Amino acid sequence: MNDGTWCSLFTILNAIPHGADNSLQERIVELILWRHAEAEDGAPDSERKLTNKGQKQAETMAEWLKPRLPKNTLILVSPTRRTQQTAAALDNNFETTEEIGPGASAKAILAAAEWPDRKGAVIVVGHQPTLGEAAALILSGKTPSWNIRKGAVWWFTHKNKDGDEEIYLHAAVSPDMA
Repeated sequence: MNDGTWCSLFTILNAIPHGADNSLQERIVELILWRHAEAEDGAPDSERKLTNKGQKQAETMAEWLKPRLPKNTLILVSPTRRTQQTAAALDNNFETTEEIGPGASAKAILAAAEWPDRKGAVIVVGHQPTLGEAAALILSGKTPSWNIRKGAVWWFTHKNKDGDEEIYLHAAVSPDMA
């Protein structure tokens, strides 16, 4: 049964111009988990670069994200070549951090993003299985291995109004659906 909560928040989020200085928006925290796009096989793992398909996936998702991202979104990126290339498709400045590199824990991802306490929006460009585990932790409180497709984004929204906290999966979009 749909009680209208999702629809109402979706309507509110889309009615607020992205980047607007609005008190309601200040109570909303957004976390976007973006798995790197398809990469070549090879070693060392940290130097694997995107395939042609992967470059197209990154560009497609970047074009989907750009008009939707709130102003001043913080972008955190794993130091691997493939994540750097994926993030570069946004044409925005980003911060490289070892804390979200291969082998990081789901809790480390959320701590680096300061979820759910940071004001505003954060994109984390990283790896499986960690991003899937972070998504599972956000929605279920557990860390089973959920799969996020290569190049896909999962966008979470945390709303805190008068002490009432709500978490939503705002969007889950893969490059072939963008």
